[in-house]
Amino acid sequence: MMIELWGRATSSNVQAVRWALLELGLDHRRHDVGEGFGGLDTPEFLAMNPVGKIPVIRDGALTLFESAAILRYLASNYGDQGFWPAGAAARATTDQWAEWAKQEIANRFTGPVFWRVVRTPAARRDAAAIAEALDIFETQLAIAEARLARHPWLVGDHMTPGDILLGHVLYRYFDIDIARRPLPALRGYYDRLTARPAYRDAVMISYDSLRDTK
Repeated sequence: MMIELWGRATSSNVQAVRWALLELGLDHRRHDVGEGFGGLDTPEFLAMNPVGKIPVIRDGALTLFESAAILRYLASNYGDQGFWPAGAAARATTDQWAEWAKQEIANRFTGPVFWRVVRTPAARRDAAAIAEALDIFETQLAIAEARLARHPWLVGDHMTPGDILLGHVLYRYFDIDIARRPLPALRGYYDRLTARPAYRDAVMISYDSLRDTK
């Protein structure tokens, strides 16, 4: 059965879910909703997600919203032991890094940095606020740097949902016009991600339509 995914391709949270779907080899169909496509306030969409946000998936009789919850479901239902361990202790360790990546990486980049750099006209950008947010964000990236200097993936020897939640923001981080700290292990990790077809297809998408140049 094909999984259905609602959300525009340029949404970073949608990108995370679609990257996971591709990595897990799951047939799916994506529907454009949100931003310029609209559709979030329709009765049909609100019946799936009363919060009125993307992404949303439907897998058979199950409908889910919230990207991290969707990733946990996909991992537990379709992932192998490397991606989502069966043992409680190993699974909890995997999950803690996924939660960290969502809260301390994705959430500290998309609004505080990306929106202020890309989605704010140059004349209205607050350079001091951007610098402060970037410093906070890169302090968290330094934690990933230390781990990736010792392991190929965030948790260890296997890709996990934590890598999806860490890695999906790195395309924009390395692409936008900012001064970045030297983080060689993270850069090497990102370069390996860009060699993965699923990453290129789901994440390395132009965000020019999100720019506010007015």
